[in-house]
Amino acid sequence: VQLVESGGGSVEAGESLGLSCVGSDFSRYYMAWFRQAPGKEREGVAAINTSNTYSYYADSVKGRFTISQDNAKNEGYLQMINLKPEDTAMYYCAAGPSVRPWRWFYAAEYNYWGQGTQVTVS
Repeated sequence: VQLVESGGGSVEAGESLGLSCVGSDFSRYYMAWFRQAPGKEREGVAAINTSNTYSYYADSVKGRFTISQDNAKNEGYLQMINLKPEDTAMYYCAAGPSVRPWRWFYAAEYNYWGQGTQVTVS
């Protein structure tokens, strides 16, 4: 599965931004968004199951980020509102065929990764 992210950019604090991730066979995969800031470890921010019935968020983004996906279009989304400077990072989408619920944000659970898209909040 090849994943391609888009939608990153530079915004001011309080503004919104939407990211997209295009791939294939999305209905077969759990999807997640991770981010990595300079000098920091990659961290998971949002994940969703194959049937789009359950989503999971990091505490730092809960209430501000929304993950969704359109299996018919093979496209995933991360809608971000009220962005903060600490949200600045490279954002990656990831896909895995089987993700255990207690390991939503373990990178090893995901077999496929996009190249990343930069989000900068000033």
